[in-house]
Amino acid sequence: MSIPRDGEGAIRAREICIPPSGLPGTLTIPDMAHGLVLFAHGSGSSRLSPRNRQVAEALNRRRMATLLFDLLVTGEEGDRRNVFNIDLLSRRLMDAMEWAMARPELGGWPIGLFGASTGAAAALVAAAEFGDRVSAVVSRGGRPDLAGIALQRVKAPTLLIVGGADAGVIELNREAFGQLGCVKRVEIVPGATHLFPEPGALETVIELAGDWFERQFAAAGALPRASA
Repeated sequence: MSIPRDGEGAIRAREICIPPSGLPGTLTIPDMAHGLVLFAHGSGSSRLSPRNRQVAEALNRRRMATLLFDLLVTGEEGDRRNVFNIDLLSRRLMDAMEWAMARPELGGWPIGLFGASTGAAAALVAAAEFGDRVSAVVSRGGRPDLAGIALQRVKAPTLLIVGGADAGVIELNREAFGQLGCVKRVEIVPGATHLFPEPGALETVIELAGDWFERQFAAAGALPRASA
């Protein structure tokens, strides 16, 4: 799915490099954006994940900036242990958040985190660490249970989206839901499996996530403004 670029809706994308690890990423900023969503992809995936890219493009059309980036650098992907190293993944996400908040063109926006699979745990750990600086979290087919005791410290309103046919993951999400003390919701997409490949399933995720981010960004007092 393509998104309009300059001259077709004023959506600008550029490749970036996030210090200190040199994580490659794609920052996309629509005109009159009112928030920034950072993506933490799941196990074995990357910033090129077609599912996350589809979600990001839909958020861009709803005037939200997005940052998709790799959580692991070259040489780390081959070690399967890194995929489930939530401490490492969350640190990388927090590096990206620090980078974004230091950018003059991004620093004033509320921040949302979108996590998939193990990336959802990283997003929740980062949200716990950053407190009120995170305005919303969305988990898609995530493993929020892997965030452990950090769940109890999350302040950001959190939406857990799970496929209705994702056996085992539903139960793990419900257990994690019970530990969250923030504004929270669980949405079950009927008949969907872990990657939401069923017709209409990912579109439902996109609608739920977009509505959640818009609502929480509005509550944070975000006002649309022209992109720098």
